[in-house]
Amino acid sequence: MSDSRAIPLVDLGKFVNGNATERQAFVEKLGEAFHSVGFVGVVNHGVPKELIDGFFSNAKKFFALDVETKKNYEIVELAGQRGYTSFGREKAKQAEVADLKEFYQIGQEVEDNDPIKSQYPDNIYVNETPEFTNLGRELYVAFEKAGAQLLKAISIHLELGEDYFDTRIHNGNSILRAIHYPPILSEPKSAIRAEEHEDINLITLLVGASAGGLQLMNKEGEWLDIVPEENEIVVNVGDMLQRLTNDYLKSTTHRVVNPPRELWHTPRLSIPFFLHPRATMDLTCLDRCVTEEFPLNYEPITAGGYLDQRLREIGLKK
Repeated sequence: MSDSRAIPLVDLGKFVNGNATERQAFVEKLGEAFHSVGFVGVVNHGVPKELIDGFFSNAKKFFALDVETKKNYEIVELAGQRGYTSFGREKAKQAEVADLKEFYQIGQEVEDNDPIKSQYPDNIYVNETPEFTNLGRELYVAFEKAGAQLLKAISIHLELGEDYFDTRIHNGNSILRAIHYPPILSEPKSAIRAEEHEDINLITLLVGASAGGLQLMNKEGEWLDIVPEENEIVVNVGDMLQRLTNDYLKSTTHRVVNPPRELWHTPRLSIPFFLHPRATMDLTCLDRCVTEEFPLNYEPITAGGYLDQRLREIGLKK
């Protein structure tokens, strides 16, 4: 890793289309990155640039709508899992004040008669910007495919076999989120755009934001800027994967800081995909990750139970 990069860079094409040697090298590099840093940059990920650009453009149109129009798409009882969540509703679990953001979420649409469909609310489609949610659905599927390949590599690294996650993430409770950080108009009450936190899910895939600000905390407690290159997706370990591996894979603390005062007028838009398993997935620590040197750190829980617990902590679910 070069001194100018905060996170390692991997080429997913080497795993998807490579020979046995290239695939194994990818597995080792990804596994080491997730173990030591918790973050990695991914190129040749298979998510079309024109799809990303189209969704970004339409997300900007949605967030430019007036507040009352956007609130037509906010259904509070869905706990932010579908549709719009207004400015100031979500906070990090340890924070006193809410993050400086609003967002829109698109979820799973089951198309194979899987009975799990009854557990998922319908997506909310925006009348004023129909391409926003249509393109969001396409982007959701593309992220799902890329994420599944990354989890195949991780399951090989963990000596679980390539297919360990396949049935566990099929029709999983994943979320595509468009996050808008509006211009900062006055001195914030200690809030930043997104306070330090860890993600809930298995892994998060994030396409480059419209402005900087993303930082991770390294092992020395220092904040490092994450600056993705062109066509690079940033991927990080979530708490569910850290829990499953008894802290072997690291769910690294990260945040989005405010820009310098002279750039307060600059909004920021980012698009993370939170890859979740099915609610029934057992997050009990893997036997191979529990040793005398690394004793058991977590009690058994399902992915659904853990998600419910965390949504209450961050203020989206009452």
